[in-house]
Amino acid sequence: MPEHLTPALCRAARGLLNWTPVRLASKAGMSEGVIRLFEAGRRVPAPSRVASIRRALKAEGVVFTTDGVRLRQPDHTQPSLADGEAGIIVNSEM
Repeated sequence: MPEHLTPALCRAARGLLNWTPVRLASKAGMSEGVIRLFEAGRRVPAPSRVASIRRALKAEGVVFTTDGVRLRQPDHTQPSLADGEAGIIVNSEM
């Protein structure tokens, strides 16, 4: 798995998730400007920031391969819920 995150890989990973630069920035704990400048190839963030970007993408299922990026295969043992979506309450006594 390549450790180097290029602007193109970042854009591709963000595209797989259908995330805006604002969303990636929020998930990675930085400003939108850092993401936009990096993806445009105009600035290389500090290594710690690049690591934060990778962690945010990987946490949402992006897998970095030697050929590019892909989404992790879904784990069918756990239900998948979108952000803010509620699950079914089992044995509720409401």
